[in-house]
Amino acid sequence: MTKLLYITAHPHDDTQSYSMAVGKAFIDSYKEVHSEHEIINLDLYKETIPELDVDVFSGWGKLRSGSGFDELSADEKAKVGRLSELCDQFVSADKYVFVTPLWNFSFPPVMKAYIDAVSVAGKTFKYTEQGPVGLLTDKKALHIQARGGIYSEGPAAQMEMGHRYLEVIMQFYGVPSFEGLFVEGHNAMPDKAQEIKENAIASAKDIAHTF
Repeated sequence: MTKLLYITAHPHDDTQSYSMAVGKAFIDSYKEVHSEHEIINLDLYKETIPELDVDVFSGWGKLRSGSGFDELSADEKAKVGRLSELCDQFVSADKYVFVTPLWNFSFPPVMKAYIDAVSVAGKTFKYTEQGPVGLLTDKKALHIQARGGIYSEGPAAQMEMGHRYLEVIMQFYGVPSFEGLFVEGHNAMPDKAQEIKENAIASAKDIAHTF
């Protein structure tokens, strides 16, 4: 069965967030078109996403040196075990939908913590004599992002680092198809905000049929 991982990184719901509203439109339409697919909702603001800290690195180090999982400390077990769960869940999915706002030219910190969690050698990529090679070559991904200003073109384009970061990461993992759906300009042009939102929702519904 095809599995889609719907990953949101926003503290607000679809009634307050443009990105979440467009994301909801996408996933609702996707469910209608692909009712046989499994959809897993992953709200990063409600999940435990361990940061890469001293416990994680010490736990990984012990495992690499031959220690068993039961030999780790309680904190090491909890964090290393959770990171492994998140990565295995990510690898098992066939499609990914990321929903984020553009904050300070990037995305909320919890999304970076999540990417760190699933960037694991031997699972999402591997090292070779020719350099790193992505292992997720049969996946596809979509990023839905709300931007209050205009970042798809003009002088601000070079300042957008949220979508560009995810694009680089997907390439690094070997994901061959990565699309972007942007809701932008609603803060810069408040008189057109509702039109911008409605157009993005319509686009999301269209993409849901082909994604």
